[in-house]
Amino acid sequence: MNYTDLYIDGVWKSGTENKRFDVINPADETVITSVASASVDDAKAAINAAQNAFADWAGRTPRERSIVLRKAFDLMMERLDDFAKLIILENGKAYPDAIGEATYAAEFFRWFSEEAVRSDGMITHAPASGARIVVQHKPAGIAVLITPWNYPAAMGTRKIAPALAAGCPVIIKPASETPLTMLALMPLLEEAGVPKGLVNVLPSSQSSAIVDTMLSDSRVRVVSFTGSTEVGRKLLHSAADQVLKPAMELGGNAPLLVLEDANIDTAVQGTMLAKMRNLGEACTAANRIYVHKNIVDEFTKKLTLEMKNLKVGNGFDPDVQIGPLINENTRNKVAGFVVDAISKGAILHTGGKVPEGKGYYYPPTVLSDVPKNSNCVHDEIFGPVAAIQTFENLEAVIKDANDTEYGLVAYVFTENMKLGMSVCERLEYGMVGLNRGLVSDPAAPFGGCKQSGLGREGGHEGMLEFTETQYISAEW
Repeated sequence: MNYTDLYIDGVWKSGTENKRFDVINPADETVITSVASASVDDAKAAINAAQNAFADWAGRTPRERSIVLRKAFDLMMERLDDFAKLIILENGKAYPDAIGEATYAAEFFRWFSEEAVRSDGMITHAPASGARIVVQHKPAGIAVLITPWNYPAAMGTRKIAPALAAGCPVIIKPASETPLTMLALMPLLEEAGVPKGLVNVLPSSQSSAIVDTMLSDSRVRVVSFTGSTEVGRKLLHSAADQVLKPAMELGGNAPLLVLEDANIDTAVQGTMLAKMRNLGEACTAANRIYVHKNIVDEFTKKLTLEMKNLKVGNGFDPDVQIGPLINENTRNKVAGFVVDAISKGAILHTGGKVPEGKGYYYPPTVLSDVPKNSNCVHDEIFGPVAAIQTFENLEAVIKDANDTEYGLVAYVFTENMKLGMSVCERLEYGMVGLNRGLVSDPAAPFGGCKQSGLGREGGHEGMLEFTETQYISAEW
């Protein structure tokens, strides 16, 4: 079966308006297929389906919910290659990134199958009144999940799994660039035992209209969004009218600090991972790379060599490590950052030129001596461009690293663990990678501070985003 329709109440539907939109392959700009476009009426139908499924699922024991999620993990692990190929097709990433995402996505089902049975409350004795304080976590209600295009599998499972573990039904609005992966997940969830109506998927070219409809319905109690800070602000305004519980994973401008005593090879490999994972199309991607002046020449030379050796091409080619960017606008924005930085004095070491031919490709690029007034210093690059700045004074570079409205993730490289921990604690970020270029882990609380978001995904905290804490005062 070709899963390209809406998925509402366990049924594939063409939508009330019978409208469709095309999904484009970024590797060659061809149309992969067309997908049903949800309308406002479809959104209302999804809310009704979710509400009808809520009581039964919330009433099941934690172990019952855990078994379903564990089955979803097992099934997805059996089909990793199928999901990886679908991710390559609609997102463009190379096979190593795609199989890595599929594995990461599956792990959320396993992690939250284990967390489902650990929604621990407490009973204490009130010191003053003598009453018993009973605290428990109850499912909040219908959750609207809005996911981005850069991780079409993992950003969905990172929200679906904790919501189901907590006892909540969900309605997913995947990015219109990459709806196919999330739609393909639905038969797997059915096979795992997810009841009809509990998970609904609404791809749409009318995103604002259907999201506003859902957020204005009093039965919706949680909105979980991953995407830009600009869109996140608008959703927070929309969520305010119903006082919805928001979980927002927003933009970033990640600094990466290579201190004078860092192991340069470790720092280069960590930078490659932090910068080039998913082609740099990640909110966790290293955006501002600060390297101490005494080691910047060697670091830049080694990083440039690593970047030059990456093969660019269609992700289905097993030798390719770098696929295309998601669309033409994204590629143009990345190219514009490079032109701007060079015009202001940055030095180009490799890349920096849009290749000819079909596909939204941009080569791995290294810039050094990037001026502070360059646009790429203040905005997310979201592409394969390493923008290096030089520093001498540790206090000054920590100040520069914190000088942004964002606070998602930062990276620090040093051989001095005491110094490294001290620097990490002074960085105003929700996550820090110390001598590591990767922080994402289903078992860890993923999220930022300042304008990079609210709440956490993953870890024990991830399930709590979909619960309400109830306190009962009792005497016995």
